Amino acid sequence: MSRLTDVVERRRLNAALGWLFVVFLWTMTVTNALDGRFLWAGFAAAVALLAMLPALAYRRLLAMLPWEVLALASLPVVGQALFVGRSLGGVTLTGRITNYLAVAAIALIVAVELDVFTPVQMNYSFAVLFVVVTTMATAGLVALAQWGADVTLGTTFMLDDRSEAAIERALMWDFVAATVAGLFAGVLFEYYFRRRTDAATRVPELAGESK
Repeated sequence: MSRLTDVVERRRLNAALGWLFVVFLWTMTVTNALDGRFLWAGFAAAVALLAMLPALAYRRLLAMLPWEVLALASLPVVGQALFVGRSLGGVTLTGRITNYLAVAAIALIVAVELDVFTPVQMNYSFAVLFVVVTTMATAGLVALAQWGADVTLGTTFMLDDRSEAAIERALMWDFVAATVAGLFAGVLFEYYFRRRTDAATRVPELAGESK
């Protein structure tokens, strides 16, 4: 098999796997919405839209994120669906743990899209910092969305029967955990998606021609 044929096949395989994850994410969006889990429905829809963004922007079905990125981003949705309400050794397997992973997954997708599909160049330290800061910012937006839902829709994402001090303390720990998750995602982005895998060979030249 020639080098060109090998590259084309890798792109096709990557795109096929990526679109399978997109279909899965849209399915989980509908499923979560029907079950009343609107926060997770919104997360699944956001990841699916971000995954489709390169294909829509370049009008090429092959312009797809590395499938491993979408697999990682789908893990929180899978965990929430399979292990909701379950615990192991007193530690809840869903809830805040999956929230942290979900937030870091969105930051990781944004970083990979900027690196693969745009002229943006990031050195090691900035790449990690970018993912960490994006994760923290996304965690803040999620907290605002939860608070807004509690105030307007009567949900209990944040405002429950706990004291105000307890809620604030839990929120601060959420931000600490989101920062740690962002650091993990940043290191993963730098050492795997930028150094260990050649993501640029899996997208059409049109998407990476400005690199």
